[in-house]
Amino acid sequence: DVQLVESGGGLAQAGGSLRLSCAASGVPFDDYAIGWFRQAPGKMREDVACITRGRTLEYSDSVKGRFTISTDNGKHTVYLQMNSLKPEDTADYYCGIDTTYYRCSHYDYWGQGTQVTVSS
Repeated sequence: DVQLVESGGGLAQAGGSLRLSCAASGVPFDDYAIGWFRQAPGKMREDVACITRGRTLEYSDSVKGRFTISTDNGKHTVYLQMNSLKPEDTADYYCGIDTTYYRCSHYDYWGQGTQVTVSS
């Protein structure tokens, strides 16, 4: 079975940093697009970062220059380093795998999420 388990969320002050982790199992980690998306109460889901099948990195405009996505293939883990956090980054963060498309266009699998709260 495919399993994605996120961790690392919590409370941070504006301007601070957090690093999220997502451990993947049951799926050939290197073969697919993998990324992070977030969901804030009352807001649409936002895709924030993606490692495409070609292993290029893509970011939403709202996090570009502040967030960095990376992987440790040996550990089958994807990370999201979040710096210069803003209150508007407050959301539940999920990692997902897209087994169909080159980019993170349609996640087939995702984890249970980890909550990030940024105080002003």
